[in-house]
Amino acid sequence: MDNIKIKLALEFSISEGDLEDALAELDELSVDSLITQILDKSIAVDDIRCKVLEGPNNLEEVDELRSASHVS
Repeated sequence: MDNIKIKLALEFSISEGDLEDALAELDELSVDSLITQILDKSIAVDDIRCKVLEGPNNLEEVDELRSASHVS
């Protein structure tokens, strides 16, 4: 059988500290690359593309959200 393509939507909540720890542990700079690494290491996928559609994709964007929430 040829490769099977699976497309899914994933939504999760994570504390800022846990996100920082996860990015540091896997030496990643963005959430989409972090999720890609986790899936690849877990199930050794042949091809994976991950894209953040909503929410921050890196720690700079987390800081921007935090700053915006303090201003409001």
